Amino acid sequence: MLRRLHILKDPLKSARLLSDVPRISSSSDGQNSPNSRDEVGSKGTISKAMKAYLERAQEHDEFMKTQRHEFEIGKRHLANMMGENVETFTQEDIDNALQYLFPSGLYEKNARPFMKPPEEVFPQTKAAEFDETGRPHHFLFYTGRPNFYQVLHTGVQHINDLYKFEDSMIRKQVVPDPNLKLDLSGSQWIDKQGLELKLVEPLSDKEYDSFVNVMERLVSLPYSYKYKDFISKYRKPLVNQSKTSIAIKPQVGEDGREFVTVYECRRKRAIGNVTLKVPGTGCISINGQGINYFESIQQREQILFPLIFSNMLNKVDVEAEVDGGGPSGQAGAIRWGLSWGLRSFVDEETVEEMRLAGLLSFDVRTRERKKPGQAGARKKFTWKKR
Repeated sequence: MLRRLHILKDPLKSARLLSDVPRISSSSDGQNSPNSRDEVGSKGTISKAMKAYLERAQEHDEFMKTQRHEFEIGKRHLANMMGENVETFTQEDIDNALQYLFPSGLYEKNARPFMKPPEEVFPQTKAAEFDETGRPHHFLFYTGRPNFYQVLHTGVQHINDLYKFEDSMIRKQVVPDPNLKLDLSGSQWIDKQGLELKLVEPLSDKEYDSFVNVMERLVSLPYSYKYKDFISKYRKPLVNQSKTSIAIKPQVGEDGREFVTVYECRRKRAIGNVTLKVPGTGCISINGQGINYFESIQQREQILFPLIFSNMLNKVDVEAEVDGGGPSGQAGAIRWGLSWGLRSFVDEETVEEMRLAGLLSFDVRTRERKKPGQAGARKKFTWKKR
């Protein structure tokens, strides 16, 4: 009794004494839980579950850090190969460089070589949301969706700031510049699935509608351009149909057949004209000769591949006149002109498949010139010390 009165009179000492007493959780029937010591532990320790959670989060952070480092090294090497500045080498430049260095005719788009930041390749996971003591890092942790409500909180805060800024401009009798108004005509808000991946949190339809309403309210304000970076993070370009230019309109010849002529088909130093006639029997004429104009089977396959791929073999007649370059360049020029002309006789779905297969892409690669002081384009002379 005396000890209890002493503790109440000295609050600092009572806090120290109470901190030394082990905290034991009780079950619903009043008995001590047998796993209470493992869950809470003695002073200065954490539970096994908390320790495993923190270790997994740390391992994922280390893994992403390593992948990011490797990506930056690969980006630097790729920029050096293309002769570009590493600091200004963007993701679009990376994609164009890979398409130039590793042209692929694979039909499956996912099978083609690519180089993306690790955040886009590996699925995102939440970092550790609370520390070893169990205290959450985010002030909105107990909402259940801290990242989502953080976006709404930031959006509403920007709206209030723009209201204050607009009031100050009105008092100064300043009219907002219409040229600075955000132009969002070529983009749209990311869909629910994209927002879930970005925030790493599941969302309901009602919550997604709330997100869109807040962002639309922010965009509708006359000075919304001040937060363009925040808005653009949640916008994506409209779905690109990836359509090529308008197909050539077929003409009717003297024999009553439709025909299309593609002029100046180029590949390396070869240039030619390709004419397709429908209906046909599959006759192929190259500089007045048949497909035997090319001695190599590889060049013959290059000519026949667009016809086989579009299911137009033995349905069109092909007349090609090509000059300059070697067999590989001439075959490539005819193949591109043949693919470009077939668009006029197939449906849009087949045209899209041809585009994905790389048949409609112009191959800009050429032979690299020899460098002075070197044995070839890249080959160096053998260096001997003595």
